[in-house]
Amino acid sequence: MARYRGPQSKIARKFKEPIFGPDRALEKKNYPPGQHGPNKRRGKQSEYAVQLMEKQKAKYTYGILEKQFSNLFKEASRTKGITGVNLLKLCESRLDNVVYRLGLASTRRGARQMVGHKHFMVNGVVMNIASYSCKEGDVVEVRERSKSLEAINDSLASRSQHDWLDWDTQAMKGRFVNAPDRAQINENIKEQLIVELYSK
Repeated sequence: MARYRGPQSKIARKFKEPIFGPDRALEKKNYPPGQHGPNKRRGKQSEYAVQLMEKQKAKYTYGILEKQFSNLFKEASRTKGITGVNLLKLCESRLDNVVYRLGLASTRRGARQMVGHKHFMVNGVVMNIASYSCKEGDVVEVRERSKSLEAINDSLASRSQHDWLDWDTQAMKGRFVNAPDRAQINENIKEQLIVELYSK
């Protein structure tokens, strides 16, 4: 299962955003990494550099590597509607992201690991493919043997509500109502820059 295994705090500092969740290093050093520290003179970025940074930010945010992300973009281009919004909808529809949005994991990386360890079922079938694309009406539930997991229960205690997902606390299952609209996706990603980059 391919995934990013490199440093997290450096990436968070690079984008000045807690991409992988709360980060004390980002709070203490809210400037880009590098041996010259905050005093290094940083030249004006080119248009290409800005677009590339936005694509990298989206990839790190959703935990997707280059080939998968490129395939998602191709699929978004073929789908009716605005390509950039379609791309974000596809990213949000991934099983690991849905598990994270349901509040069953505190981070997307944690959600991906839990999916890989077969803690969840989709429509009654055990699913361990983090990139599985949820469809309208899909039911994601915690397996019976995993309902007592401390990590899941701790995460559920601080879950936030999303209009495009239904959650049944008693049964510990959620329903993917539909792919979210752009206004319902609270990630700070300028998707138009990614579209411009891939259109070159």
